Parts: sequence; structure tokens; C-alpha cells
Amino acid sequence: MKRMGMMMIAVALCGAAQAKVDLVTVPTRATVQLTIYNSADMTLVRESRALTLKEGDNKLQFSWANTLIDPTSLEMLPKLNADKIDIQDLVYPPRVKNLGLWNVNSRISGKSPVEISYLTSGLSWRAFYMGTLTPDEKKLRLEGYVRVTNNSGEDYENAQTRLIVGQVHILDQIAQLAQREHPYGSPVSIRMANLEAAPANRPELMKAKRAMVAGAVAMDMAYEAAPKEIKKEGLSEYFLYTIEGTETIPTGWSKRLPSFDTDGIPVVNLYKFEEERYGQQVRRFLSFKNDENHELGDTPIPGGSMKVYRSTGEDSHLSYEGRSSFKYIPVDEKVELDLGSVQNVIVEPKLMKFATDKYKFNRGNISGWNEIRDFKVEVRNTRAVPVKIEIKRNLGTAYWDLDKSGDHGTFEKDDADTVKFTVELQPESKKEFTYQLTTYHGENQER
Repeated sequence: MKRMGMMMIAVALCGAAQAKVDLVTVPTRATVQLTIYNSADMTLVRESRALTLKEGDNKLQFSWANTLIDPTSLEMLPKLNADKIDIQDLVYPPRVKNLGLWNVNSRISGKSPVEISYLTSGLSWRAFYMGTLTPDEKKLRLEGYVRVTNNSGEDYENAQTRLIVGQVHILDQIAQLAQREHPYGSPVSIRMANLEAAPANRPELMKAKRAMVAGAVAMDMAYEAAPKEIKKEGLSEYFLYTIEGTETIPTGWSKRLPSFDTDGIPVVNLYKFEEERYGQQVRRFLSFKNDENHELGDTPIPGGSMKVYRSTGEDSHLSYEGRSSFKYIPVDEKVELDLGSVQNVIVEPKLMKFATDKYKFNRGNISGWNEIRDFKVEVRNTRAVPVKIEIKRNLGTAYWDLDKSGDHGTFEKDDADTVKFTVELQPESKKEFTYQLTTYHGENQER
């Protein structure tokens, strides 16, 4: 540890007031695991260390100066000889900041592995993706990454990184607990604090910590028994991702870690035009489903941002197609990525004629009439690949009739006052269709 200060074993040789004390520096961490939430500023850290104990009473000094560790979450457990090693308590000496002292009674001497766990803040992660379309745009290679940022004040060397997707509810932030002058508001032992001065959120925090520990332990056997790969496992309302291998993440740094790489995902390219929603421009959408038929479906996909490129097939060059963000995608759910407006697919609707007729009168006043509008819609594809375009027309009323002609493709009623034309165009081509819309007003709606 570069920033956490020093951990030492102080072995008491006698009980006199001026007793001689031997200080033995604890070896460096053997392993460290980080379990990082994305919904709260909270990370569970599990460290393995080999302590050198002597028979009798031992004291372990632990400092968390210049870090964002919550000292009230500190726990230590022996990994071997648990029946011979009694971790009695953790006390916080008065007039000493950022320091705790574990009292350990051992009935054996020599090296003994222990696990130290705690909650810290300042570590965060977010997912992002790169999608590469094939030249015909029918399939996608999807590469997932996570960026882990460490502002915890502590360097973590060769850390196994685990990421949690899911909501955790805590009453106070870990960073606030880490910056208290004293762990529980007064310099007393952890046992007295539990009885007299424990903050109200302590049970909730420890419940969350135990849940994370249980999930992390549940993953150990599967991880250690198989070759290194990305492990993804459901844990109650959470989902745990284990990143392959180990990484060194110094404080103040961000690091990109690979998450997954899946090729050959079938996708649907769809262009949409709807004046009331998108204005005069056409927007491009890319959709696929998180299921086995789309080479996915093993796990949910964390929400993030995605940049989409297209392979041109010429010397593996890529063309930028657009960028989109999406939310968490459960298994068997479909995602539709909005890649933004395009200039190479054009839809131009024009009002060609407007007329009214079929007037009705009631006591000299107009009580009903029809409105007739003739539209011409021109659709152009200037791209070198075929495209499918969905054109929605909002009619403004649920009382209407529509007569269409020309290359309008498929036609369907989308809802009470909206219709949809779906047109497919070959590369560098155009189509044109017309429709006459009759809307009924006043008493004429009764028909």
C-alpha cells in the first residue's frame, strides 16, 4: 500500500508499563479484489495478507490516512486456523486520527493468512461500446469496455475488478463517513460504539457490505476453477461482472478494461421520418435483441454510450456512422439506438392541394364539413447500400379516410390519428407516392 500508511504487528513481551515492544512490518498484499457499484459511490475491498503472529496477544495497527475508507466497515477474518486465532476487537485510540488497533489473541505462532475487508468511496465505473457494421450493414461486431476511475486516495496493485449493476440504498455516503474526525464521533472502541454511539445507518451499511461479500465469495469457486474470462452472475437484484485478469489502478487514474467482444450480431437498420418528432430530417436507428438468436442473451448489458462504425471493405477502413446512448438491456429485450440525423436519405412531403366540401348547417351556422388534402411524398436514397425508411404521418384527428397511390411500400395504421408508410429503396434511387387525406369535422364525424 502506498498511501494507506503502515500496518504493523506489535507483540507485547511483558506486562510492565515500560514494556519493550517489537514492531514487525506486515507483508504486502497477496491479493486484492474490488467490487464497485455503479449506482452509489461505494466499493467493497477485500485484501489477503499473510500476518506473522506469536502465541498470546498481538496488536495490529491499521491506518487509513489520506484515503476515503469508512473505518466503521473494517473487518478482519482468519483464512486458516480460525479456531486458534481470536480477533477480539478493533479500537480507535484517543487523540490519534485515522488509526485503528486490532487486538488479536493467537494460540499458534508463525504466518497466518487473513482477509481484511472494508468499504471505500472514490472508485467508479461506466460502460461504453464500439460497434462495427459489416459493409452490407446486416451484422455488427460489438465490443464492450468499462472505464474504472480511482479517486479513493489508495493505489490498488494487481486488483481483480468486479462491477455491480443494481441499486443500493444507503442513508449516508461512504465519503462522509470516511472523513469523520473520529470513526463514530468519539474515540471509543468499536464495541462501545456499537452499543452507544453507532450511527443510524450502520445496520444498513453492514447489510449492504455483507451482501457484497456474500456475492464476491460465491464467485470465487467458479473463478478459481476455470480459465480466466469474464464472469457474469446474477445476485438477487444485482448483477455481478468479473473482469478477466488483474489490473493496477493507481489513485488519480482512469483505466479502460475490456468487457466482451461479440461478432456477427444480426441488426436492423431503419431510417425514420416524422415531422412532429424529428423535424424535416431523417433519423437513423440501429436495433438488435439481447438474445441467443443475436449471439447475445447470456447476461444483461449495462447501459452506456456506443459509437458505431462501418467497415468499408477496403483495407479495413472504417467510416463513422453515429453515436447513441442506451439504458440497461435485460436478457431477451430489444434495444433501438438513435444514431442521429442523416443527410444521405431524404424524405420530402409536399401539400399539393387543399379543399373543403360537404358542409352541413344548423340554424344558419356551419355544423359539419370535410377537408381534403392531396400530398406528394418523394423519398431519395443517395447511399451505396439499400435502405428501409419508415415514414409516419400524423393526421391530427381520429376521423379520416386515406386513398394512396404510387410506390408507397407497406401501409398500416399506427394509432387512431397516425399512419405509417414503410419504403425500401435500392442504392442511389428514389421513389414517389401520393395520398389524399379526407378529414371529417363537426357533425360529419358522426358518419
